[in-house]
Order: sequence, then structure tokens, then C-alpha cells
Amino acid sequence: MSTTYMSINSPCGPVLIGATELGICQIEFNSAVIPQNKVSTSPCAARHAERCAEQLTAYFAGNLQQFDLELAAAGTPFQQEVWVALTRIPYAETCSYGELARDIGKPTASRAVGAANGQNPLAVVVPCHRVIGSNGNLTGYAGGLDIKRQLLDLEAGQMIL
Repeated sequence: MSTTYMSINSPCGPVLIGATELGICQIEFNSAVIPQNKVSTSPCAARHAERCAEQLTAYFAGNLQQFDLELAAAGTPFQQEVWVALTRIPYAETCSYGELARDIGKPTASRAVGAANGQNPLAVVVPCHRVIGSNGNLTGYAGGLDIKRQLLDLEAGQMIL
């Protein structure tokens, strides 16, 4: 399936949005380069991308806490289960990988949850930035730990630099 891409600027740098006719399939930091292969001109996909851009802009302005988008990320059933659980972490709150594993009924799967979290293709909208180490430290984030800190600071009501 072809993808419509667009890029927006955010306080954390460029954000690439990818959408198909089914919904948003990619949100990625540090990527203003729009892939030229598999590019769609679908009006439906373009509407999904534009709606996502509007909601991300509102989020970064501090005016949106809950996203309302059609999501179409490809992943295994386990990854999908973890990603759905991520969407249940409230705005401005965090949890550990172990807590997330318990939340999905797999209390010994914290490493697998961490791996699925690391494969999340929908930054911010599926808030993997809200997952921290059991000791309270920030741990890996595809966009980098600086961006993870900025997102958590934004949600805590602090300025993004």
C-alpha cells in the first residue's frame, strides 16, 4: 500500500508523518526527508496526514492531550498489544516497562515489552516516551533521550527549549 508523507516542524525538530488510506502508519522525529518510493497521492491518505499534522501541532502548543486519529501501524500481535497499552498511559504520567508488562497480563515480559516499545512507529501519538526505567531513569528513545525529556517536560507544563 502506498503512503502519503508530509513533514512538520516541531519544537523538537522535524517530524515526518506517513499515512495510508487506512490511517497513520509512521511518525518519526529527526526526519525531514520524505521517501520518494511508494508515495501515494490518495486524498484519503492525505486527509489522515493533514489531521495528524494538525493534532501534533496542537499537542506541541500544549493544547492537546488526547489524539483522535485512525492508526494503521504494522506490527506483530504482541507489538500491537503493547502499543495499545501505551495509549492508555495518561498524559503527563509515566510507567516502567515492568508496569506495562503487568498491564498487558504478561508480568515477566518486561524485556519483550521494551523491544516492542522500541519498534513503535508512531512517536508521540502512541506515547512510548512515557515509559521509563524501573529506577525512574530515562531509557532509550528512537528520537533520542533529549527529545524524550522535552516531551515529558512539555507534558509536565514546562517549556520546550
